[in-house]
Amino acid sequence: MTTELTRRRTLQAAGAAALAAGLTSLTTTAAHADDTADAPAPQLVTYPIPAGVGTQASFKVRVRTAPDGEWQTLTCYAPGVKEINPTTGSGKVWGSSMVYFDFCGTVEIEVTYLKGGTTKARVRPDSYGITPEVGGDTVVFTLDEPKDVVVQINDEIFDCLHVITNRVEKHAPSADDPDVLYYGPGLHSVPGNILAVPSGKTLYLAGGAVLKARVDAIGVENVTVKGHGVLLAPTSTVGGLHIENSKNCRVQDVIFLASGIGFGQAENVRVKKTRVFTWGQWGDGYPIYCSKNISFDGVFARTSDDCFSIYAHRGDFYGDTRNLTIRNSTLWADVAHPINVGTHGNSDTPEAIENLLIQNVDILDHREPQMNYQGCISLNAGDSNLIKNVRVEDVRVEDFRWGQLLNFRVMFNAKYNTSAGRGIEDVYIKNLTYTGTHANPSLFLGYDADHAIKNVTFENLVVNGVVIADTMRKPTWYYTTDTVQWYANEHVINMRFLTTAQAEAAAAS
Repeated sequence: MTTELTRRRTLQAAGAAALAAGLTSLTTTAAHADDTADAPAPQLVTYPIPAGVGTQASFKVRVRTAPDGEWQTLTCYAPGVKEINPTTGSGKVWGSSMVYFDFCGTVEIEVTYLKGGTTKARVRPDSYGITPEVGGDTVVFTLDEPKDVVVQINDEIFDCLHVITNRVEKHAPSADDPDVLYYGPGLHSVPGNILAVPSGKTLYLAGGAVLKARVDAIGVENVTVKGHGVLLAPTSTVGGLHIENSKNCRVQDVIFLASGIGFGQAENVRVKKTRVFTWGQWGDGYPIYCSKNISFDGVFARTSDDCFSIYAHRGDFYGDTRNLTIRNSTLWADVAHPINVGTHGNSDTPEAIENLLIQNVDILDHREPQMNYQGCISLNAGDSNLIKNVRVEDVRVEDFRWGQLLNFRVMFNAKYNTSAGRGIEDVYIKNLTYTGTHANPSLFLGYDADHAIKNVTFENLVVNGVVIADTMRKPTWYYTTDTVQWYANEHVINMRFLTTAQAEAAAAS
């Protein structure tokens, strides 16, 4: 074993010892929840922020097991959030707040806004149906299972509180396992700010751990990155997790601050309950290039560029992108798109982006002044890409600040493309809802007759409570898109708007 690995192992063991010594607070009789398979409910596990990690002081946050557990006070992490000035193009980074903890059972959360002047509060996503109690500057609400929520006071966009929660961990790996790179509570760094994880190994960040590094899973197989800790980008250009030319990897639960997870020619990767906050330039949360069989389940993203950017070729990555699933997730794009598909590809050897499933997703915000980059969900086929077989189901879009609900284009964007896309085909959108007043008209634009958009079906599209269908009451000379002030050009072929009953009847015939 090298001297460096020996030193690291010592640090990791020290972190594990700190955890066992009580750095974590438990509100149950179990001495150590991670090791107690049958620990009684309810449980609450909180983690202090390590010295040397930035904090934010806009909120006082307390949590307890309901109805009368002991209150635990949480210090807030300080993720940034970005706002683009549409006149100058400059980006201002605002301070925001984030706390996290683990629990089972039910917890009560008390949030006090220290700046004062509270008149109203909102806990998002709205689909969770959480109505907080407001008393002065203090807001109280409960969670009966782990959820990630955003607490907004007086409709404040930036200075809000992100509450990240997990189930109590039952089977944490051992710090002395030779196949585990274990980081216990505390602030950690690595030489050169880059940690490469070898094949067959697990990188584990325990609750209360903050690892300041870029993590590379490059040219490897069977790598796992998990834990209830934080991966913090050491600089604006070095950070996050890079899964490239790798197979059969798993990422779970980790909170990513200042950078996200990038995929290049990756295959068979499962991502579950990760959380990404970015506030730098090109701050995509989950950029994906030329990758196959990738699933995202229960992720949260608040980003300074696309939350998800799904592409084919760029740089050193080549090949189709296919078989991607995004489900049970919450997305907030302070810049650009929550979900963007198709911009980059290979004009010389055309590629496809196909078999995408977007299911049970809440989109909280979208703000993009540039018309070329609007759309809560955008399918923008450029660089000879063909986008096909896309299904969007049970997606709820709350009123966003600036942009379009949907933007489907076969395009030639001279800034990024060397050719127009080949087309967009076979898109099925079921149970998409938008409630709000800020959306610009959605656009559906084929490039020409040979680069068209074909076979787009909406089932139970609901805009501000109205089901949009070809059979709805409207002037006979209106297009259905006119009823929601959308626009589809002459190169959009076979676009249909159905009610659920009509779709079921068609399927049965």
